[in-house]
Amino acid sequence: MDFNLLGKQVHIPSTDPKEAKLDVFPNQFTERDYLIQFECADFTSLCPVTGQPDFANIIIKYTPDKLCVETKSLKYYLHAYRNFQGFNEKIVNTILLDLVEICQPKWMQVEGQFAARGGIKLTTIAEYPNLNLNNHK
Repeated sequence: MDFNLLGKQVHIPSTDPKEAKLDVFPNQFTERDYLIQFECADFTSLCPVTGQPDFANIIIKYTPDKLCVETKSLKYYLHAYRNFQGFNEKIVNTILLDLVEICQPKWMQVEGQFAARGGIKLTTIAEYPNLNLNNHK
């Protein structure tokens, strides 16, 4: 397989996650549904109004179809948000859209648990193909 990042030196995009390269590889177990989960506990981005950092735990869960997301490329993609200015809701939905575009999963959920600011903790959950609130914990 030829990966863009795995096994190579990497340049991290400074302000635009769209510059990051997400890699995929073939799902070797297409005969069954299974869950893949990633957790990034040190995610940061910037508030678009104040420029102050927002800290979050990003949890990505998906059931792959034909392709799986390669972990190192995901790590650098998420790191590219460090200097990106966006509201929490935009960030979570953009991550979902970018990942769905690259791997076309059967199902995917991105959850952003953002640290409290002004005494309010915000969690945003976006799901593909849709959000089933009955399954939400």
